[in-house]
Amino acid sequence: MEKTIINTPSAPAPIGPYSQAVQVGSMLFISGQVAINPTTGNVEATDIIGETHQVMHNLKAVLAAAGMDFNNAVKTTIFLTDMGLFTQVNEVYGKYFSGNFPARETVAVKGLPKNVNVEISMIASN
Repeated sequence: MEKTIINTPSAPAPIGPYSQAVQVGSMLFISGQVAINPTTGNVEATDIIGETHQVMHNLKAVLAAAGMDFNNAVKTTIFLTDMGLFTQVNEVYGKYFSGNFPARETVAVKGLPKNVNVEISMIASN
């Protein structure tokens, strides 16, 4: 099966040797997104709510570049630096879906790139 690299200027450029997303057949594998504003290349959010919204906007941009949206999401992984942030992240995250939520796990990690508090990766399918 052929793979297609998905990159869009509407989401942050990768900060390492990886692609924003890779599509194989009907499956789209989106790399973890953090709260980097793609216009400035900086983390501008000042709290976990702002960070989560930016992460979701970045995921939305990558989905759109592949001709998809949040309805196509089948699996997400949320990485948090503190499980005490779970409720706030969950509240923002849930607003981006219109029911039929994707499968998901949430894990606590010691640290994330750019010293952010949340990172989300996604698998989608059309």
